[in-house]
Amino acid sequence: MTDTPGAARRTQKDPGLPLPGREGEEVAFERTVPARTDRLTGRSRDRIRAIDVLYEADARGRAVREVLEDRIARTAAQSPLPQWSRELVSLYAQHAEEIDEQLATHSRDWPLQRMPAVDRAILRLGAAEVVHGPEEPDTPRGVIVGEYTKIAEVLSTEGSPRFVNGLLQRLLDMRSMLG
Repeated sequence: MTDTPGAARRTQKDPGLPLPGREGEEVAFERTVPARTDRLTGRSRDRIRAIDVLYEADARGRAVREVLEDRIARTAAQSPLPQWSRELVSLYAQHAEEIDEQLATHSRDWPLQRMPAVDRAILRLGAAEVVHGPEEPDTPRGVIVGEYTKIAEVLSTEGSPRFVNGLLQRLLDMRSMLG
């Protein structure tokens, strides 16, 4: 363990995040891995903002619509939640139960709760857009799957892009029967 402020206060169960000693004290993080956003389009950035809402709802055990309303009312980000992000979150919320069932059914040996939370949020939003999203003549569904695969590459683990791509592609192939 490194010698950082707060190291003496860590216990065996502590994840090793630095804790401030008192109000306003600077916190030195041990490592930071910034997400690579140089390869993302404007639509992808809006999708990531929507994924943030789903991730927060999952982490806090709250309804997606409640978190969305909170984000619209007051945002922690510098800019308000884009309209496209709001629409995507609403699309997932409208079909949440069905989407979760589809993901659980088609993920083969990977129950939803066993998946990393980031992957779960990416898959939920991707499934909502691929299966229930509006038809856009200039954006084929395969391109949307590719966007979510790229987002998984940026936000998640090394094996996540393949998993996200395979599962969303499976849902896309089954779309006519699912939707």
